Amino acid sequence: MLPSRRFAAVLLLFVLPLFLLPAALADEEIIPPQWPVPDYVNRLLEVASEEVGYTEEEHGRTKYGEWAGDPYCQWCAEFQCWCVDQVDQRYGTSLLNQVYPRYSASNTGRSWFITAGRYVIRKGPIDEWGYEWLKGRSSFINSGDYIPQPGDWIFFTWTSDTDTDHVALVEYCTRDTETGEVLIHVIEGNKPDSVARDVYELNYTRILGYGTVHDVADITMHGGNRGEKVRQLQEKLIYLDLMDPAGMTGVYDTLTAETVRVFQEQHQLRPSGIANIYTQLCLDEVVAAKRDLDPRTWQVIDDDDDDL
Repeated sequence: MLPSRRFAAVLLLFVLPLFLLPAALADEEIIPPQWPVPDYVNRLLEVASEEVGYTEEEHGRTKYGEWAGDPYCQWCAEFQCWCVDQVDQRYGTSLLNQVYPRYSASNTGRSWFITAGRYVIRKGPIDEWGYEWLKGRSSFINSGDYIPQPGDWIFFTWTSDTDTDHVALVEYCTRDTETGEVLIHVIEGNKPDSVARDVYELNYTRILGYGTVHDVADITMHGGNRGEKVRQLQEKLIYLDLMDPAGMTGVYDTLTAETVRVFQEQHQLRPSGIANIYTQLCLDEVVAAKRDLDPRTWQVIDDDDDDL
């Protein structure tokens, strides 16, 4: 059952800043975020909201492009990176190139999130990697499975290929009370010559995927892949004493493939050396079972009764 409009509004008071609420409450049911909204996300959305209405100058010049080193560039990415930098400057955080990328080129931002282990594709496989699945599920992601969260970056393509042509910042999502359709509310730069708010359907075919605030999905891995997901995989293999700690490189190399093959053979899985969905789900179960019996993971609580 969907939450009432009043309930949704009260709930969101605890997770979203007030300036996000009025437009959504007027027409649709707000979908409460599935995960806590970090303070830095609220700050980022506040900075971006302050820029709504900014319009580029003559010949396409913008302060965002100037900040990035090219005053006359197409500036959707530059706008979002500038907003992140503003949060860092105002609040002393270190978000740029840590939580969010600083980039200008077409696919650089998406690639950054993939390497960071925080990219969710709308549907299909990720180029040079494989298929994804949401944590806690045993089937691959399909269109509409992931509802973006406040602070996520949404990547679009305007062509028939998979290159990213545009990026926007997710404010929140709503559900149409008549049709049940999920709508994504965003702030975006370079639309077409200003900073503006817009709304997209969750299953809009031009959406490629999302750079996410939270680590919400896992992905098929094989030789040549590198990044946070590979590092997490290696960490689990090391915990099971299948790999030497020196093997934690973040690169899916020959050693990693061989170690995955050993694990697969131990658990009656096809020994392909590819960390597919079945291998990773099994690996997670084995790791969880070992941690349950591992005294190093037990929580020690001091009993002060003797002092009474």
